[in-house]
Amino acid sequence: MPAAMWTLVAGLVGFAASLLFSGLLHWPRSTFVLAYGVLVAGFMVLFVRGLQFRLTDQFGRRWPAGLVAGLLVGLLLAHNVLGQPASARPAGADLVVAVLWYGVIYGAIDAVLLSVVPVLSLYGSRPPADLQRASGRLRWGLVAVAGSLLVTALYHLGFEEFRGAGLLGPLIGNALITVAYLLTGNPLAAVVSHIIMHCTAVWHGMATAIQLPPHY
Repeated sequence: MPAAMWTLVAGLVGFAASLLFSGLLHWPRSTFVLAYGVLVAGFMVLFVRGLQFRLTDQFGRRWPAGLVAGLLVGLLLAHNVLGQPASARPAGADLVVAVLWYGVIYGAIDAVLLSVVPVLSLYGSRPPADLQRASGRLRWGLVAVAGSLLVTALYHLGFEEFRGAGLLGPLIGNALITVAYLLTGNPLAAVVSHIIMHCTAVWHGMATAIQLPPHY
């Protein structure tokens, strides 16, 4: 499969997950995250094998920059979450489980599908000659951002709550996340920022935070 096609497939995987598990079956959020995670994990096995990427190499290069960028973008996105209406949060052990399941795991799954796959398939797979000049890096970086926006749009359109003006928020947020990843060259920028955003949403209130679909 051509490298660029993996981005389209990622978008279709995300759309299928949100449309089937949420839009049609109306599964509760906990079950949705489990099914979504299994689907994305299976896709990632095929993706890594198909393009022969070593994720350890991807996460190992310039990791301090990726970590710092992830923290900064994550704090910016957390500020946006805190500007939304609040709702009750779990307490005690339930809060710990919610942070791990909906914050860390759900956030990491989103980051991989919405940002990491488009960047690796559209930018990371380019021959070195295409990325030697700044103009080439800019051109293919913009292509990667566009691919990330496509995957983000398809994934969110499967949820009833994002079929309209509500789609704009995820597009802006994931554009920032993907740009941070491209600037640092490390997926930590995407994963850490997404996890911070999701953890903040858990703390602020899962019933109202739009970053934690589905809501019924």
